[in-house]
Amino acid sequence: MSKYITSLLLFACLLSGFAQETAVVTKGKDSISYKQPYGLRVGIDLSKIALSYFNEDYTGFEVVGDYRLSQNLYLAGELGREEKRQSEILGNGILEGDILLYDFTPSGNYLKLGVDLNTYDNWYGMNNSIYIGGRYAFSTFKQTLNDYQLYDTNRYWNADGFSSGSGEFNGEYSGLNATWLEFLFGVKVEMFKNLYMGASARIMFLVSSKDSEVMPNLWIPGFTKVTDGSNFGVNYNYTLSYMIPLYKKAKKIKPEINP
Repeated sequence: MSKYITSLLLFACLLSGFAQETAVVTKGKDSISYKQPYGLRVGIDLSKIALSYFNEDYTGFEVVGDYRLSQNLYLAGELGREEKRQSEILGNGILEGDILLYDFTPSGNYLKLGVDLNTYDNWYGMNNSIYIGGRYAFSTFKQTLNDYQLYDTNRYWNADGFSSGSGEFNGEYSGLNATWLEFLFGVKVEMFKNLYMGASARIMFLVSSKDSEVMPNLWIPGFTKVTDGSNFGVNYNYTLSYMIPLYKKAKKIKPEINP
């Protein structure tokens, strides 16, 4: 969790160093107004692309987007696909005596929709954000059971291990789904005109999960690993996105009064 917090703090530090002069100023008698861009911001999750490259057991891709509704409120969402070969081992996976319980491959699509609220008061001409947000997420996926072992209470034939699975249950199980809620904290920094780097950390709560009845859903696309005995999970993303300006809207700021 510390690496997620560190990444977010680094991005927050950049907020004071990158700004784009996109405002139009008009002086009046009692106020100063300037126009801010409103539009659609779309991008990709860089972390999933990097993980797909460095981890041969994982393939993933996610498109992110948000649309500015008001001064600080954004309609936001993510659409993605993930596949990961996962093994559950009795032990730490290092010692020779560790036992493979099962080997499986979940794959599927997910959609997350919600809102982001910008809590950062930008300096003049800046369009950065430090935000909190929420998502409702839904995933549909399948799960392929590659291998498994059985626990046998009769230890006569397998005193030091489990019985090898017969392969009767091996195969693909489709029609699985899950829903969950996410609370997130993130930042977006305008590095160049309309080009943003972002990062977010997410706490998730699993609401429902339909499994195959052969084995539980231990890894869900979009949610990632499901912790035994808990509905909570943690996730993150690092994004690169581009804003498509559709129109500009004036924001009025009261002038400072010098005593």
